[in-house]
Amino acid sequence: MSLRNLTALAVMAAVSLACEDRERHADGPVIDDTGHPVSLVRSPTRIVSLAPGHTELLFAVGAGDRVVGRTRWCDHPPAVATIPSVGDGLNPNVESILARDPDLVVFYASASNEAAIARLEQLGIPTISLLTDDLDDLMRAADLLGTITGQKATSDSLIDWLSREIASLRASRPGGSLPTALMVAWDNPPIVIGNASFLSQIAELAGAHNAFADVDRPSLTVSMETIVERDADLILIASDSGIPAWAERPEWRVVPAVRDRRFVVVHGTEFSRPSFRAPAAIRRVRAALQEWHRR
Repeated sequence: MSLRNLTALAVMAAVSLACEDRERHADGPVIDDTGHPVSLVRSPTRIVSLAPGHTELLFAVGAGDRVVGRTRWCDHPPAVATIPSVGDGLNPNVESILARDPDLVVFYASASNEAAIARLEQLGIPTISLLTDDLDDLMRAADLLGTITGQKATSDSLIDWLSREIASLRASRPGGSLPTALMVAWDNPPIVIGNASFLSQIAELAGAHNAFADVDRPSLTVSMETIVERDADLILIASDSGIPAWAERPEWRVVPAVRDRRFVVVHGTEFSRPSFRAPAAIRRVRAALQEWHRR
């Protein structure tokens, strides 16, 4: 899944809130990211996961063997390929979900899923909705899923590890004048990555300033004139296909960084969702930026 699949994402949560949530969930009911209490009689054994990041997270906390349904976009770890797909994760096919006989369905927190959630709840099937836009969201989601699957020790260990990794990467972040990076989620109309996306965090920790870091949203639609005015030093591309076709179109050639071919390209699904692979992603972008500086 490329940056194009990130445009439906929204909101950012603070690490301090995640820590408070971990303490509260240990003694009380689990509350998801929509404020909905998760009603479970026992730890789930048949989970349908409706977001690639959630599927990857379930495997990370040690509950991957309980995932019996996934979206067609779920692609990591490789073991998910053997799990039946139920289609898309937004406004999903409820019949396909029911066919997997789940005792928990994990949703991305989106208004487009409300009808499916209401129907499943009416049928007595528990659901949980999680926002996973940035790395703070990831840690909170790991805590919630670790709690309800009985894998809290594992999730706590992962959260502590990621916190230490981020602190280390922040401490070793290159100094001096850093380049500004434009990240494009969609080309027509232009949609760019804002400050509330994990991609912005990755760029900042790697040693570049997000050209739209002043916008506290995961993504936003902007005019081509605004992109030109921001005059980013480089275009950061996360794609397995390299420099995108839109970079050859006349309307994009007015952007100086596009016209001058100032691209930094990285590959891998770790750039398509927040995950515990983020430290490796940050190091890869940092290495790519260092190479760009040497050109």
